Amino acid sequence: MDPFELLRLNLLSPVVLAFALGLVATAVKSDLKFPDELYTALSIYLLLAIGLKGGAELARTSLAVFWRPAVVTVGLGVLTPIIAYVVARRAGRLAVADAAALAAHYGSVSVVTFFAALGFLEALGVPAEPFLPTLVALLEIPAIMVALAIAHRQLTRTSWGTIAHEVIAGRSVFLLLGGLVIGYLAGADGLERVRPLFVDLFQGVLLLFLLDMGMVAARRLRDLRQTGPFLVAFAVVVPILHGLLGTALGRVAGLSVGGATVLGVLAASASYIAAPAAVRIALPQANPSLYLTAALGLTFPFNLTIGIPLFYVVARAMGA
Repeated sequence: MDPFELLRLNLLSPVVLAFALGLVATAVKSDLKFPDELYTALSIYLLLAIGLKGGAELARTSLAVFWRPAVVTVGLGVLTPIIAYVVARRAGRLAVADAAALAAHYGSVSVVTFFAALGFLEALGVPAEPFLPTLVALLEIPAIMVALAIAHRQLTRTSWGTIAHEVIAGRSVFLLLGGLVIGYLAGADGLERVRPLFVDLFQGVLLLFLLDMGMVAARRLRDLRQTGPFLVAFAVVVPILHGLLGTALGRVAGLSVGGATVLGVLAASASYIAAPAAVRIALPQANPSLYLTAALGLTFPFNLTIGIPLFYVVARAMGA
């Protein structure tokens, strides 16, 4: 299948079209709006569902298969925030706090982009390793910690205990880790008992969530007039660099084409749940318009439409 056909299939997938509908709803000033409570419920469901499925499969996975991807993922969690910080400071000439805040977001993970990547592979019939949800947490936690460590010496006296608690106890990481533990202990037989809710309904709930994300992203796009052309370039170029690095290292670590694609997508994505919470605590002087507009208004739709099929093509080109 050629790259243009992959791009067409991705753009016409239900979740991407739902995201586009959210963009249109905001553009035409529709009164469509999700209650905050519904957004919270949908995000809790998605995070817990992916954790449960990943934990159940991890229970059946040999350590010999898992350890190399795990080591590579932690390495990415250290390297990607450093790359993002250097680019933001040297090319963008941003202040230390703003550069570190961007680094935290671009070293961390968008779980929704991860969901979309899995859906893309499922639509193509491409298998991926079942332990991939574990890599989400392995990438997110060190990435945020490294980014904040860069700024810690000069800008903040926030204790490492406070920062670590904010990252680990935050909704995304806590639910992912909790779901992984439950799924691991319950195993595949336990997962079967809740399959109608946490497996069969997953894609439908994801579609609703992406509809809401489209409306949120459209509102962030309005901030582009304040952030300038550098942020636009940063929000596209850095994810491509991180994604290519993640895809290549995934193949080196022995991941399948599908697994390497997902690791590339994880490396290319930017957090807008866990990272903002941690940054608000550790770097209150950082400008939210910079990191939220970049992560949610620019990088998220880029990866959703172009990044996912791009990294799949790269992974496939590296050999099956």
